[in-house]
Amino acid sequence: MAKDDTVLISEPPAAHPDESPWGGHLLDLDAYLGRTGYTGPRAATLACLRSVARAHLAAIPFENVDVALGRDVSLDLADIQHKLVRSGRGGYCFEHNLLFAAVLERFGLPVTRLLARVRQGRPTVRYRAHTTLLVEAEGRTYLTDVGFGAEGPLAPLPLAHCATVTVGGFQWRLVRESDQWVLQSLHDDGWFDLYSFRLERHHSVDFDVSNFYTAHHPRSTFTGKLVAMRGDETVQRTLTNGSLHLRHADGRTELVHLSADEAIEALRETFAVRLGDSDARSLKERLSTSFSSVQEA
Repeated sequence: MAKDDTVLISEPPAAHPDESPWGGHLLDLDAYLGRTGYTGPRAATLACLRSVARAHLAAIPFENVDVALGRDVSLDLADIQHKLVRSGRGGYCFEHNLLFAAVLERFGLPVTRLLARVRQGRPTVRYRAHTTLLVEAEGRTYLTDVGFGAEGPLAPLPLAHCATVTVGGFQWRLVRESDQWVLQSLHDDGWFDLYSFRLERHHSVDFDVSNFYTAHHPRSTFTGKLVAMRGDETVQRTLTNGSLHLRHADGRTELVHLSADEAIEALRETFAVRLGDSDARSLKERLSTSFSSVQEA
């Protein structure tokens, strides 16, 4: 049992050592570490957890290009690995955190994959649209999330009421709320709810259903628009179609309006998405159409 009396709800061991219900046996760990630039030890320690999480966040962007282009998003680990590791692309929470979970398990760290309800400052009960992780390291359980986007935590947080972590000018906190936990970030006017989750076992099919809704339903946050996000210790950047929003650690915010060409350039340069020419042309056409519709309205 962890020091905070939390039982990790891990998936039972695979029946055979070469199989995993999450596809972790398919992971090319060397390729992943090459993609992220992580060169430290591969050990089941808190220091390794922190370091490999920062390397992932710095190297692999959050983006929904496939959703914006009306494509399916596969959660098969081989497909995630091809896209995020070998093709230089990014992805959204399901892809990031399922890939990262497989990496942590190779390090010997027990992982629980969870679905969460995004709040974004409002208590409205939404469907479970986010994937996050609980990781056990050195006898304690930590919330670890490399897939929330710009405002996601830059370091693991102990799963304990009012546990906080500060990286650069940003701070995050976990609070217990009845039978669930809430991740918050500190804003100028106080603590801001990001998402909530419960401690319960999920299976891969649960993620498939949530992922399909998120990628295809017209009410999803990610359908019908281009989204890319990236955060570090000084600034959190969010691109939504032609609007680039920056939230600085000192509290300043900026909103920059971009043309379709500038949005594609930002996707490639600011967010480090390796975008092929064909996808760039398709995105530019969709962005130009959406800008024209706004102007006509």
